[in-house]
Amino acid sequence: MRKKSKLSDVKMFVVSAPSGAGKTTLCQKLSEIVPNLKHSISYTTRPPRKREINNIHYTFVSKKKFKAMIQRGEFVEWAVVHGNLYGTSKRRLEELAKNGCDIVLDIDTSGAAQIRSKFKDAVYIFILPPSLEVLRERLRGRMTESDEEIKRRINRAKEEIADYRNYNYVIINNEFKKALRELESIIIAERLRTDKRR
Repeated sequence: MRKKSKLSDVKMFVVSAPSGAGKTTLCQKLSEIVPNLKHSISYTTRPPRKREINNIHYTFVSKKKFKAMIQRGEFVEWAVVHGNLYGTSKRRLEELAKNGCDIVLDIDTSGAAQIRSKFKDAVYIFILPPSLEVLRERLRGRMTESDEEIKRRINRAKEEIADYRNYNYVIINNEFKKALRELESIIIAERLRTDKRR
């Protein structure tokens, strides 16, 4: 594959979903099975969950360090999500672009809105749970949030789901393998579009 040098030369796929809908797991698996597609790892101030590995699932940093990165303009987007800070590093995106890789980001709806204002050609994909009840059960199954926190996340999910019309594609993650196959199909189709040829 031809080496590329700028973010504008590669395809960017932005995936959003309510907490617990499975977007991070889908994006990680997608980057394993699709050639020349890399998952951009976000920075966050929240503590790691069980089995999460630094610089694999997220880059975990202190609020002090995160805020210093904001001051230095190091993020292409950042947002407060459930009381924690999350952000996408501009330098990481540029490094992936230099290697000629297309990029998949899993970020919340407010972060996606920031990306939308800067990267007009990005492709936006929304992952929906089969229902709010299924989402609630998935959040309970993680055993990392209190009942009160789960309630807040469900209320936030209702707000996020209302934003799905701002996305190019919607996938319902009822069965993981099917959702992954649909996500992969979007990547393949977008790469084959004649109006996107460079």
